[in-house]
Amino acid sequence: MAGVNPLDAVPFMQADLARVEQLLGSSAASADPYLTEICSHLVAAGGKRVRPGFCLASSAVVLPDGTESSDSSVIGAAAVELVHLGSLYHDDVMDEAVVRRQVESVNARWGNIRAILAGDFLLARASELAASLGVEVAGLLASTIVRLCEGQVLELKHSFDVGRTEAQYLDAIHGKTASLLASACRIGAIVAELDRDHTEALTTFGTGYGMAFQIVDDVLDVVATEADLGKPAGHDMEEGVYTLPVIIAMASGHGEDLRALLGGPIDTASRDKALDIVRDSDGVARSIERARTFANEAAQSLDTLPDGPGVRGLRAAADYLLAQVELAAA
Repeated sequence: MAGVNPLDAVPFMQADLARVEQLLGSSAASADPYLTEICSHLVAAGGKRVRPGFCLASSAVVLPDGTESSDSSVIGAAAVELVHLGSLYHDDVMDEAVVRRQVESVNARWGNIRAILAGDFLLARASELAASLGVEVAGLLASTIVRLCEGQVLELKHSFDVGRTEAQYLDAIHGKTASLLASACRIGAIVAELDRDHTEALTTFGTGYGMAFQIVDDVLDVVATEADLGKPAGHDMEEGVYTLPVIIAMASGHGEDLRALLGGPIDTASRDKALDIVRDSDGVARSIERARTFANEAAQSLDTLPDGPGVRGLRAAADYLLAQVELAAA
């Protein structure tokens, strides 16, 4: 989603995120300068670093204001972001993307084979960092990569499937989006040695935030302008990915007309007609309500945690997401 980085509301985190950035740079380096160039491409392109921010904020839940994050927290944060970056390399190959983070995508510049190998390299580096934090973190990160793959396969399995259900959609986004955000929070809690209740609350926050984040992103693909998105609205439908607002619209009184347009590759005119049908249905409103529910659940999970810089950072992110939900509803 476009907009202000929610982590900007937490100035104390900036120095720690700078440490994460340094570790990302060194982790993307190889003895081969050519491989280093490819693996460093998206690291250098920047990003909001929300996932490492969540890891750092979670590890700071019981720390007093002004306390520097531990080395273990920084390592965990970098490991989480490397998994995210590696998955982006692979996603861009699958999507045949040409731009990522306002720069040329790795696959467009160096080709699919090199992009896949570089993505594998980053995932391996993430595993190395996780292993240095102990068996629990290493196992958690490995299982998260499994869930990312399962979620992506679930989405691909239902490409151009006009019978895709809400449950199938939610299962897919839980794997491909929410699982990594949940693990970012959980790793922060583990390295900070938080008690079980705090760890579970933070994991619940990451899951709820991730679910809401993806639903809002999918709603924006339907309602936002090309200028806002950086790509034509309805791109997901063109790719055969039928997200929640489309699924709900297909189950409504508009469903027959919409299903007649979808189910296979579509041209621009058909895409625009399909967008009009989805926008005129209750698919957008009901999707926004579902996102609002997940976002509220995420925010409420923080109520059981002690007030401090970490919780304030996570709450700022939750408030920002809720604002995005309301913006999508406007």
